[in-house]
Amino acid sequence: MDNPIRALTPNPIGPFPPLPDPLPPLPQPPAPLPPRFPLPDPFPRPPFPPFPPLQLRSLRCGCYLINYTPRTPLAVSYDGTIRVECHSNGRTASGDLYQRPAIFLPPLPIPFPGPLPRPQPRRPFLLPGPNPANGIPILSRSRYRYYLRITQLLENFTVAQSFTLGFEMWRFTASNSWTNEGSATAEMRWTTAPTGYPSPSDYLEGDVVNSAGVTVGRLTMGWVSSYLRKATVEIDRVSRSEAPLNSGAGHDWRSIFDEIGWDLNLIESDSDVTEPSGESWSDAEMHAAMPQRRDSADLDSEWRYHLICVRRLDSTSRGIMYDAFGTDSNNVPREGAGIASHWPIPNADPWGLVKGKRFGAATAPYFRTAVHELGHALGLFHNTIDNGFMNTTGVIAAAGTATTPFPNNVKWQFADDDLKRLRHYPDPFVRPGMVPFGDASTSTPPISPTDLEIEVTGLTLKVTPLKVAVPIGAPVRVMLELSNDGDQPIDVPESLSLKHGAVRGYVIDPSGTRRSFVSLMRCVEDHEFVELKPGKTMAHDMTLLRGAEGALFPAAGIYTVVVDVFWEVGGMEAVVRSDASVMVEAATDEKHAEAAAKILATPDAHLVLVLGGDHLEEGVEAFKTALDDPTLRPHFAYSEARRKAQRFGKRRADVSAAAELIDDSTVMSPAELEDAAEIARKIDDKTAAGKKLKKCLKTKSKELPMPQSSAKVIEDL
Repeated sequence: MDNPIRALTPNPIGPFPPLPDPLPPLPQPPAPLPPRFPLPDPFPRPPFPPFPPLQLRSLRCGCYLINYTPRTPLAVSYDGTIRVECHSNGRTASGDLYQRPAIFLPPLPIPFPGPLPRPQPRRPFLLPGPNPANGIPILSRSRYRYYLRITQLLENFTVAQSFTLGFEMWRFTASNSWTNEGSATAEMRWTTAPTGYPSPSDYLEGDVVNSAGVTVGRLTMGWVSSYLRKATVEIDRVSRSEAPLNSGAGHDWRSIFDEIGWDLNLIESDSDVTEPSGESWSDAEMHAAMPQRRDSADLDSEWRYHLICVRRLDSTSRGIMYDAFGTDSNNVPREGAGIASHWPIPNADPWGLVKGKRFGAATAPYFRTAVHELGHALGLFHNTIDNGFMNTTGVIAAAGTATTPFPNNVKWQFADDDLKRLRHYPDPFVRPGMVPFGDASTSTPPISPTDLEIEVTGLTLKVTPLKVAVPIGAPVRVMLELSNDGDQPIDVPESLSLKHGAVRGYVIDPSGTRRSFVSLMRCVEDHEFVELKPGKTMAHDMTLLRGAEGALFPAAGIYTVVVDVFWEVGGMEAVVRSDASVMVEAATDEKHAEAAAKILATPDAHLVLVLGGDHLEEGVEAFKTALDDPTLRPHFAYSEARRKAQRFGKRRADVSAAAELIDDSTVMSPAELEDAAEIARKIDDKTAAGKKLKKCLKTKSKELPMPQSSAKVIEDL
């Protein structure tokens, strides 16, 4: 300790207590006679040396350089990292693997004369792995192979020489599809690190054993940095725009990324960028300026993000991560972002202390916007859980008060769930030049389990398929019911609708492959909550067809649908989970097979299913193909009826055509029945179509477990 004990514990009567008086010497007994035989030692000494003191070990926080070499005759080896985050609950870890390059050597020379042998194959030879002395390795994007979802590791301390590391290996393909190749464990034992590692004592090795108990390879891991990842941010600007370097209140790029656990290198580069067409820039103009102005473009040796500061932007007011979708002209996503220094902040509420200022002169919000847009380049969406970086400037300004006006109410941090993503997302989701913006997922692959996830006692989720068997190509309708089985009221999301944003999940196909689903529409508003009283339930349903990885039910077989209802509670994520099984039946004939193939191969069919409209021509055409097939028609008829009942552009709503599509065979969930009641109310109930539709809806409502409120809507028709 730096402070002596006496400085921590004051003595009220002086610097030291008085010593006790010395005791008189004890009388000495007479010396004993020497024994005829030696007497045994009253304190026998063991014939072996004393045990060494116990050594406490823990898994050091930071980044480990790892190597996994499978047991195979092929010349295959993988290098990468494991990131170990330390927090009050222990450790959370994740990792990534890249295949080590190999070259092919010529055949060995023939050492003796004689007849020529058969030609020998060229021999593969593995190149050296990353140098640990260089710290966190940056490896080629094209050689990315696996995300390691670590499920077991040493959380605190041990006196043993090893610990068990448990993980799942998720294989990545260039189309952003992931396959779980199974679980494995490794008994990782501490040993002395090879030359080059900065900490010789923080190095471990162990054999990798699969779920069948078979040793499949060897894993090594050696600590190389206290950071988890490293990256570079380069800032270029036009001469009249400021560089956003800090908040003016003690926060800068380095301090913010230190909290994330990233080793950030900030480069202030060009300050004389030429304006191509005046003060306002299009997204395409910014994208064209990036390769011309940035100092480096080798994303295989450096995670480099580019920020350009201009006076005005065509597409938005304050800032944009332009390097996505149609403006990503070089098909290398998430490299750059831009911000506007000359946006005039309105001279009115709710802009607080900066109203009326030019944006670049308002140091705090200008810097905050730069970090926000870079957050998008890191793969993050808007996040309204708090006033942190991924909330929007306007929302934070509106949350200001008289005592804490904007920008004093800014939280100079990323939200907890975004912090976890930045630390434990797979590399392709966060490093520039890999997975496009919007394709990152927390469920495929599922990122390493969080220690901030909590289960809510008393809540039960029931997942029930509307049809236990559906034909291939048809959407799967699933009913959800959340019940409070406890004795206390619990605040829960106000809706279990997939569109609300509190429901997510994944589908496991017969081979074990996971495919995730989330809401197609992302709402940036705060979720509302309702109080679910003891003994009460809330219900909703959803229709599933496609997810982030394509068709959710692409082949015949038994599928498991896993559903999470989740929300934030005090900075932690509450989760209620359940699942159900559904059978996908094979095609009944050639016409059904052709219609199913059309639906499964047309991504816009899902958009038509969710959004409707006439503009998605390929999706509408796929719908028509399904409606022409007797097997699939009942499963798509309601979605087509809803589309026709909505106006689009100059086309008026056609409720009569919508009503004709719905009959006794139409497959409809309780929520769809309630929505169809709106169509029925718009039809003259004296017409044959009106009478038929209302009778059909009332009959169907009696066959389904309808929520009371929904059933009443149907009864009142």
